[in-house]
Amino acid sequence: MRREGAVARRSGVAVKTLLPWLVAVAFFMESLDTTILNTAVPSIAAALHVAPLSMKVALTSYTLSLAVFIPVSGWMADRYGTRRVFATAIGIFSLGSFLCGVAGSIHMLVAARILQGCGGSMMVPVGRLTLVRTFERYELVRVLSFVSIPALVGPLVGPLAGGLIVGYLHWSLIFFVNVPIGAVGLYLVLRYLPDYRADKVDPLDVTGMVLFGAGVALLSYVLEIFGEHTLSVLEMSGLLALAVALLLAYWHHASQASHPMLRLGLFRTRTFRVAVIGSFVTRLGAGGMPFLLPLLYQVGLGYTAVQSGLLIMPQFLAAITLKFTIPAVLTKLGYRRVLGINTLFMGLVIGLFAVVGNATPIWVIALQAVAFGYVSSLQYTSMNTLVYADLDERDTSMGSSIASTIQQMSMSFGVAVASLATAVFVPDRFRATPLEMMSGIHKAFVVLGLLTVVSALIFRRLRAEDGANVSRHLPVTNDSLAVAGASSHEGVSRSERGTRTP
Repeated sequence: MRREGAVARRSGVAVKTLLPWLVAVAFFMESLDTTILNTAVPSIAAALHVAPLSMKVALTSYTLSLAVFIPVSGWMADRYGTRRVFATAIGIFSLGSFLCGVAGSIHMLVAARILQGCGGSMMVPVGRLTLVRTFERYELVRVLSFVSIPALVGPLVGPLAGGLIVGYLHWSLIFFVNVPIGAVGLYLVLRYLPDYRADKVDPLDVTGMVLFGAGVALLSYVLEIFGEHTLSVLEMSGLLALAVALLLAYWHHASQASHPMLRLGLFRTRTFRVAVIGSFVTRLGAGGMPFLLPLLYQVGLGYTAVQSGLLIMPQFLAAITLKFTIPAVLTKLGYRRVLGINTLFMGLVIGLFAVVGNATPIWVIALQAVAFGYVSSLQYTSMNTLVYADLDERDTSMGSSIASTIQQMSMSFGVAVASLATAVFVPDRFRATPLEMMSGIHKAFVVLGLLTVVSALIFRRLRAEDGANVSRHLPVTNDSLAVAGASSHEGVSRSERGTRTP
């Protein structure tokens, strides 16, 4: 691994000071774009003459595009350098944002969102990869917590900004705000970002990319249209079977290929396996919240877009305010206890939104938003940092690609699951009354909460010492780290032989 360019000649202290801010620009753009659109879903749906629930395709097309193209982000960073790839990603994302703003139909909007996803697929994972390669493992919790704060500012101002824009201006401005931010980010990246690239790059796995991308896209499409009665049961079953077959074909291909697009052998490392799979299941539940909350507030309770944005703000205020407490919590409790306990609380908080109704005081809704903001922030930071705990330096690029891909898949599927759950309980969403919509949304919250609780069972596979080199929740010495690392891989070896690991 080598680092080139003017930045490489700067002192390590200067790079470590500037780098988190540069990556934060990209995180801010992506998080702002996602949340500013969520609040505006009902208004944009009316402008484009589609049902609010049908707007899920505008949300999932972006996250699905991320999931399809993220796997090649690590390869591109190794091949062309982190600076060039990161700058290109910001440019594509900004162009996609502009095209979203000029879209005149739902189909044009979806196409532009897919282009945005192509940019975002390289932007966030390459930024995270640059941080992982620059900072020591024990610094990651602090650095990623800091970087995620500007990323949380986007969701903080996004709902309110989206409400103000659709309430007093035109919804297209929601996307145009990314253009000047992207221009500033592009300048900073080209001037300051370190340029890491691999000394030797394996050939691109084109076959794997086609199999995996087609399988994920088709599976997401099936979830998207399930319950809409646009296809027969036989056609739906055939598409589902084809999606599963494509993903199984990729699994077989990856186990045989010399240089697979996603090296599934990394799942032999227990901490990586638990963090990635646990994150996937957790986000199946929590990933639908940004879609459901604006529907609850605006369609169910009758609030305006601005009022809806104000009700969502406490969630991100709590996440930002309490973000600096997360390293201390992990140091005191460790990953096993934090993820095991916090996941249960997260599912409970999600389920409690099912009792929010017209008679619920505003301060109670705000308090629930605060609770959800903190538990979700603690959950995501813990899962994201545990991914790298036991990966070797040469595996960080692949690990980042896999983790980011699975994360985006789960977010896309999470929105689809939330929409599907609501559609099941509201059969005719075109003629449903606000009371019927609210009842369906309430039941969907219960489903999402139960899904989140299930992920706690996955985190029980962790051991007390897992992630100690990241969280430092145990006295960390060279001997103890060696024992912890050996224990992680030893547990996997036993499980591969069919022996149950603790």
